[in-house]
Amino acid sequence: MFKVHHQLEQIKDQETLVIGLYQKTSKLIGLAGEIDEQLQGDLSQLLKDGDLQTKYKLITKLHTLGKHSFKRIYFVGLGKEENLTFDRLKRAFGELFQTLQKAKHQSIAIALDSFRNEENDTNDIAHALSEASVLATYKILDYKLKSNEPEKKIETVYIFSENGKLDEIKSSLEVGYAFGTGTNSARTLTNMPPNLLTATELASYSVELAKRYNFEYEILEKEDMERLGMGALLAVNKGSEELPKMIVLKYQGKEEWKDVIGLVGKGITYDTGGYSIKPKDGIVGMKTDMGGAAAVLGAMEIIGETRPEQNVVAVIPSTDNMISGGAFKPDDVIVSLSGKTIEVLNTDAEGRLALADGITYAKFHGANYLVDVATLTGGVIIALGTETTGAMTNNEEMFEQVLQASHECDEPVWRLPISENDKKRVRNSKMADLNNSPGREGHAIMAGTFIGEFAEHTPWVHLDIAGTATTSKESELGPSGATGVMARTLATFVERFEVGQ
Repeated sequence: MFKVHHQLEQIKDQETLVIGLYQKTSKLIGLAGEIDEQLQGDLSQLLKDGDLQTKYKLITKLHTLGKHSFKRIYFVGLGKEENLTFDRLKRAFGELFQTLQKAKHQSIAIALDSFRNEENDTNDIAHALSEASVLATYKILDYKLKSNEPEKKIETVYIFSENGKLDEIKSSLEVGYAFGTGTNSARTLTNMPPNLLTATELASYSVELAKRYNFEYEILEKEDMERLGMGALLAVNKGSEELPKMIVLKYQGKEEWKDVIGLVGKGITYDTGGYSIKPKDGIVGMKTDMGGAAAVLGAMEIIGETRPEQNVVAVIPSTDNMISGGAFKPDDVIVSLSGKTIEVLNTDAEGRLALADGITYAKFHGANYLVDVATLTGGVIIALGTETTGAMTNNEEMFEQVLQASHECDEPVWRLPISENDKKRVRNSKMADLNNSPGREGHAIMAGTFIGEFAEHTPWVHLDIAGTATTSKESELGPSGATGVMARTLATFVERFEVGQ
């Protein structure tokens, strides 16, 4: 998709040029200034008249009317130079690519140097550009009848930079593209209807991913889980006609299998709530309850492309949570893979049960550090809204690394506490070691605290994406629906991870 050149003359046969334009009080400079001279001051006059916009994210389209080799030029308003962060730059590119997509352009040229400032060098700009180009133009895979008219989309983006090193720019473009495509893969999985994305289909998708990137993989069947004693995941599956799957992908980026990062994603492909059934308004949309699994698989796709020098094991416990005469019930006592017994007080608190066995199995595969990701509780939405992911941890140093990764990816995270009283509440059962739902108070905290009982002394971070896995609003970086949240954060955390920090 991307082709990189040093000189504008090498791509002057293209019809569409894109230039970034900062708010300045002085005259046009750089490439914009050169074009202004060729157009006999027309750009300066348009800027003076307010017809050439420099405000942030405003796009101006200019036809050169035969006065220049480029038929049309798109100017991207960048606002004040000192205010343009990496994230704001990415959103400006998102606005650009959505505009170009609507105009049905198939080939464009971009003057990379015109977007530079003190905070963003050429490589940063290349990463932001390629990631935004993929995220912004994502379309939901739907099942509507399609017209016979071929869809036009951007196929080639020519990049030119006089200052950057071409090999470094190419590398940054590839990384940004990988981050965007991994996120879009997570979006597509999360958006899929539950009758099409069963645990079996999710396992098949994971195997295809493993084969593409040469990951080691393992898919545990129901009889394997019964033999091993995965009573928590099996309990959730009891009401279903679909078979459960425990999905494992292993990426080895070091010579020895040590310092292993475990990524555990909740793979509940549909959640009725079981006998603690959800209300009719709350049950619609529960196809997205495998958003944690999607994030982990999206991260593994990025990892497969970027090949970091880390060891990673991804574990996804997957089933749906249905109702039948054989479904698990409130008051049941089950035995988890760890050997800990659990009194079920709420069958709609099923995600933490699946994750309990998933975390234990990740440790079985050698995970020395754990991050679990799940659309876990409505409580986290009440606490933090729909733009911030809730987090909990038993290890400050590891959490700081996850937090830094989330900052880099513009996926905000806010930490919730775990107190000794919280631990007492999840351990408060007359019938078992733990109960899965101590009450409504601090619901998100109770869920995280419960999962922490299975992480035990292994450094661990819990990410509750119930509010952030989907959005009702379209933005410069994609449509409404699934967001693919945490795929990029997890991949960045893995890439940057430092042992003992």
